[in-house]
Amino acid sequence: MRLLRFALVIISLAVAISAQPNQPQETYPAHPDSQVQPGVPKGEIIKYTFENSKIFPGTWREVTIYVPAQYKPDTPACVYVNQDGVQWNAPVVFDNLIHKKEIPITIGVFVMHGRVRAADANAALDRFNRSYEYDGLGDNYARFILEELLPDVETKKTSDGRAIRLSKSGNDRAIGGSSSGAIAAFTAAWERPDAFSRVFSTIGTYVGLRGGDRIHTLLRKYEPKPLRVFLQDGANDLNIYGGDWWMANQTMERALTWAGYEVQHVWGEGAHNGRHGTALFPDAIKWLWKDWPNPVKVGTSKNNTLNELLIPGEGWQLVGEGYRFSEGPVANAKGEVFFADGSSNNIWKVALDGKLTEFATNTQGVYGMAFGPDGKLYGAASNGQKVFAYDTNGQVTTVTSELKGNDIVVANNGNIYVTDPKGYDPQSNIWLIKPNGEKKIVDTGLRFSNGITLSPDQTLLYVAEMRTHWVWSYQIQPDGTLAHKQKYYWLHVSDMADDSGADGMRVDRDGRLYVATRIGVQICDQAGRVNAILPTPNGKSSNLTFGGPNFDTLFVTAGDKVYKRKLKIKGANAWDKPNKPPAPRL
Repeated sequence: MRLLRFALVIISLAVAISAQPNQPQETYPAHPDSQVQPGVPKGEIIKYTFENSKIFPGTWREVTIYVPAQYKPDTPACVYVNQDGVQWNAPVVFDNLIHKKEIPITIGVFVMHGRVRAADANAALDRFNRSYEYDGLGDNYARFILEELLPDVETKKTSDGRAIRLSKSGNDRAIGGSSSGAIAAFTAAWERPDAFSRVFSTIGTYVGLRGGDRIHTLLRKYEPKPLRVFLQDGANDLNIYGGDWWMANQTMERALTWAGYEVQHVWGEGAHNGRHGTALFPDAIKWLWKDWPNPVKVGTSKNNTLNELLIPGEGWQLVGEGYRFSEGPVANAKGEVFFADGSSNNIWKVALDGKLTEFATNTQGVYGMAFGPDGKLYGAASNGQKVFAYDTNGQVTTVTSELKGNDIVVANNGNIYVTDPKGYDPQSNIWLIKPNGEKKIVDTGLRFSNGITLSPDQTLLYVAEMRTHWVWSYQIQPDGTLAHKQKYYWLHVSDMADDSGADGMRVDRDGRLYVATRIGVQICDQAGRVNAILPTPNGKSSNLTFGGPNFDTLFVTAGDKVYKRKLKIKGANAWDKPNKPPAPRL
């Protein structure tokens, strides 16, 4: 009875959504590959209920596995994952296309959204997780599929005893869905292109329900990913409180094309239903698998900032790993890079040849570091509540005490600015330390003041407010104090966070600001706008600097790892002579 009630609810919702006035009657010819064909081996269907999620605790969901007759367990199969269970008459389509060798041998995993059972089904409803799981951005749903569902699928066997083995290569995996299931499919591939490279999306909900209207903007700012996307929608799709589905899907197509993705689309006159998607699914799925096993290629974006920064074929490289908490990379005048390891309280040096050596030990919890015009390495030690300096021989002196600093920058004139977040106190401080040792608070009131840096001409001070999505800008006065405080740089925030997590910052000689955040390095123009986003390979970033002999290599600390990437531009060093960048394009 529970499954019957659930089916009736889904049917009622579908009727309510699609029953809009003055819509044309939709009729589509049945595709031959959607119909059972004589002589075509029929795959096996396995059904079960999955109830062991830790990512979506307490949920249960129905899972249907399609295993083609041609599948042999000695070779891991390609995978197609579909949200909202079996759609498009997909098992019959797969039977026909696999038989004709128009798609590879593919195991289908058709999964319903999660529900949390009510204690008493006669008195209360289950909690329906569909919108929560599908419509939101972030990697939760991708993690559920990859870490929980697919490993569980691989514990099953066919009726004749064949073990289910799924390919782990993203090039061998596709994912699809309809409506909210479509945006769930796209987001899973967007978050994990290493796991899914092909997306089938019909009447996709790329609108303002849980942030889906932001995807097309992010597409234009991120470095392109190896994805191939098929889109479908109709002119009579929904136009309600959350947005206009028809316009949103066209906006997605334009954004994908502009950002360099391989995208195909079919537009029609249909409403918010699966009729058109079912009619075109066979051709769409063939297009998604075309040229397999050749990998889906990464395209070229029209984003000017990305093209001005990135060197074709030059990706991220691992510098070192195994640190509990890597922080504070900074470069000296030679371009050698120094970073701190929070697990051992050591400072490491990356030589120009890439060799790693220990520079200092027992630093009492150093976070931010900066070289000064005198060649000394300055640092803020939170545990020791002091600012210290190492000379070129590694001898340490205390610059000032009773200051629990977090990040630090030293100007060409010798002035030192230090952020003091005071834990989670919203009244965190910014300190000025003069060359003569005099120190004073020059601003207060930020919500966790964190990363700090100077504009290339050293007339502006930028401070990251970690607990919001802002970077503040101050004008530096002749005496080193600050004026004209303003929330200036607007940063993107990840879906599952309440803030940007903005940490370390640097500028290049053209005036761009680089901010280490939860979603990667956000690159802003002088006018305060995020123009581009560069995620690191492990998706983390806490601090960054420019190093190498020409200061054209971006070094990023990222959790237990440190990465580097050579760029076309050069970083501006605070210890160097100030330079005036070109005026921004307003």
